Formats: sequence, structure tokens, C-alpha cells
Amino acid sequence: MNVAVDQERCVGAGQCVIAAPEVFDQREDGIVLLLEPSPGPDLRQAADEAAMLCPAAAIHVTERT
Repeated sequence: MNVAVDQERCVGAGQCVIAAPEVFDQREDGIVLLLEPSPGPDLRQAADEAAMLCPAAAIHVTERT
């Protein structure tokens, strides 16, 4: 899978870090940081949950091509 974030949309809620700390972190100002743009299949559920929980819809999870 591929994960992308839109830092312009991010509101700093931090739900992504709670759901998938192996994939996401936050800058000092709260904006999302993508730690792992191509996480393994074992992190699929966590990445999907992070995308679902993001109030700004700033996280996009797609299949690897």
C-alpha cells in the first residue's frame, strides 16, 4: 500500500498518530508527518483507521502499483 498526506489540509488532531504511530508522527505545530509512505501489509488496518479518523481527510491510502 501507499500512504500520502496533505499537510495543507491537516488540522493537527493527532488521531493518525494514535491509530498508527509506526506510520505517522506530528511536527511541533501538530501537523502530520508521514514516517512510512509504503508500510507493509501488517499496518494496513492501522493506516486505514487513521485515514478514516482524520477529521480533515488529509490521509490517503491506496494500493501499491
